[in-house]
Amino acid sequence: MYQALRPSRSEFVPVRNLRYHVRLWGEPSPHKPPLVLLHGWMDVAASWQFVVDALAEERFIVAPDWRGFGLTDGGGVDNYWLPDYLADLEWLLDHYAGEGDAARPVDLVGHSMGGNVAMHYAGARPERIRRLVNLEGFGMPARKPEEAPARYGQWIDELKRLHRGEMALAGYSAVDGVARRLMKTNPRLTPDKAGWLASHWSALQLQADGSERWQILGDAAHKIINANIFRVDETLALYARISAPTLMVEAADDSLHGWWKNRYTLAEFHERLESVPSVRIEQVADAGHMLHHDQPQRVAGLIEQFLAA
Repeated sequence: MYQALRPSRSEFVPVRNLRYHVRLWGEPSPHKPPLVLLHGWMDVAASWQFVVDALAEERFIVAPDWRGFGLTDGGGVDNYWLPDYLADLEWLLDHYAGEGDAARPVDLVGHSMGGNVAMHYAGARPERIRRLVNLEGFGMPARKPEEAPARYGQWIDELKRLHRGEMALAGYSAVDGVARRLMKTNPRLTPDKAGWLASHWSALQLQADGSERWQILGDAAHKIINANIFRVDETLALYARISAPTLMVEAADDSLHGWWKNRYTLAEFHERLESVPSVRIEQVADAGHMLHHDQPQRVAGLIEQFLAA
């Protein structure tokens, strides 16, 4: 199994009536701002371990498990909303980087959903971010207003399915099953890394029939769609207010084409990026959407070079 070169330590922080789990590496420094790492959908903070190990320099690193993922409470809700992640991040930055006049700008890195959160937060709170790195956080396809009625109906239908137990996440008889699931989703993931991730991505939990199974540490309610349609104009307005130099890192495998075909393309996303005042785009070869697992050395190098500029 993979051996972490820089083991993390855990702590729990009160955030908006939730008990937030946060992984930390290194110690705070007056010379470098905190480096905050935001994981993606159905992922956990431990997912950053390979990139942390590949960094050339020691940094004080803060990586939360988002609400309803990993070891962070979900609060008993039956669906999740993007604005909540922005507010949660604010609470976390207050805790680790100070607030008000004492606040220090941070270096912020997000993957996938975490990249979207990072971009939106940097537009809402531009003064809090020194450098911004987005790994494969593309947002969603544009929606038309006339799609709203069907969208609300689908949201209600999915809530009913969740409450009937029809959207529960699969369980596994052994942690090896979780590792195989990870490798099936990402064929580039090596067995040693898959085994390590599986031990942090899942936990042995008691079932209703008295048996125990390895369950993914993600609330099934995250599978519920957002009731509101995605509005590109709002996203562009947030992008336009980002003041931090921004690095967009994409995998050579075109994730957008795989997910959306021609409904939402990389070219369309690049058009949106034109609203960001200062942005650079880099591509990582031989990597898919989980590029921080596929090429951690390359990703770590790009991040460090950008943060040092």
